[in-house]
Amino acid sequence: MTIPYPLISFFGIFFLMGTAWVFSANRREVNWRTVAGSALIQILIALFLFKVPVGTEVFLWMNGAVNRMMECASAGTRFMFGILALSPGESNEMGEKSLGFILAFQAFPTIVFFSSLMSVLYYFNIMPRLINFFSYVFAKIMKISGAEALVTASNIFSGVESALTVKPHLPEMTKSELAVVLTAGMATVAANVIVLYVFVLKPYLPTIAGHLLTASLLSAPAAVLMSKILVPETGNPITLGVNPSVHYEKDASLFEAVINGANEGMKMVAGVAALLLAVLGLVALFNMAVSYAGAKAGMLFGVSWDWSLKNIFGIIFYPFTRAMGVVPEDAHLIAKIIGERLIVTEVASYQDLAKALSQNQLTDPRSAVIATYALCGFAHVASMAIFVGGTAALAPNKTRELTQVALRSLFAATLACMMSACIAGALI
Repeated sequence: MTIPYPLISFFGIFFLMGTAWVFSANRREVNWRTVAGSALIQILIALFLFKVPVGTEVFLWMNGAVNRMMECASAGTRFMFGILALSPGESNEMGEKSLGFILAFQAFPTIVFFSSLMSVLYYFNIMPRLINFFSYVFAKIMKISGAEALVTASNIFSGVESALTVKPHLPEMTKSELAVVLTAGMATVAANVIVLYVFVLKPYLPTIAGHLLTASLLSAPAAVLMSKILVPETGNPITLGVNPSVHYEKDASLFEAVINGANEGMKMVAGVAALLLAVLGLVALFNMAVSYAGAKAGMLFGVSWDWSLKNIFGIIFYPFTRAMGVVPEDAHLIAKIIGERLIVTEVASYQDLAKALSQNQLTDPRSAVIATYALCGFAHVASMAIFVGGTAALAPNKTRELTQVALRSLFAATLACMMSACIAGALI
């Protein structure tokens, strides 16, 4: 009897939760009420967006809204970079055709636009209200502290700066709360960075924007779930039962909000570019060393195998990829793409996924969608260092605890992203 792949994806949820429980810091202290509440929120969101007609309309509206905003963002990009800003297959009014996809000139500039847009939404108090709404829902259903709920809700829309929303509470947080802060940051992606992935995958997955927004929504409660299994609460959170509001500094004027948002976007572009240049170069160097050592070992023991980080991570992540419901024909490739994210960041992984799609290397359309959800998070080593360093700067007295939970938080974030992929795979 053949088990349907959506059903495999559903059972994969429990496989991932079981994996987290095996590596838990304190299995007896796991609050299963919080775990159940987090899973319930995920399932309800997914059912609404994928199975309810109104929800499907909302999904398509989100996808269309992001695509239209990206068209607006490209106005400034084309003015600045001309033909270099044209997406593959496009041409300008002078008949000049695109030179192909260029990450630096087509995707990176949209981060500046969306950072400025987010700043404007903060100025008009729209974003704080959205965050406070999600925070209230999370705290009530998941039974977590107000600070945890607030930072988790903030990460749906923000990146590393999300820790600022709970800055007054950071010095008093328990170790479990700090783990949630780090996990939520690494399991989700900032709204202004999502457009980068949309640029990469839109030619192959027309509804990619809707999927990425959904993934960020699903991964927020999943982050709490995995974090609370791996680092259970053993202390007494100060904000338990309290609903704190978003902490932020409002700009003095709309124009100041636009300027500050654009400047922050440029800093993020520079940071992402520097990270890719450094990490990809170091990984290539490490791969060279591993390949050389592997070749020598192969000659010594008579074993021939392609030694590389990608292949090693492909083996490690293969069971998880199968648990997410990926068909056997695609599992090895998807496992490599998901596994390499730990080192080379999700930007490079999404590009490899786009390459696989462009070359028709995947046999099942579900495989690409599942991979999209599994990759939608800052769950990699470089991001872990950034989140630990940024949070420690805001609460120096918690530096030791942050370093103690850092690796578990990275593991929790990775599992959370894959859990979102399981839920998507079960319902698509």
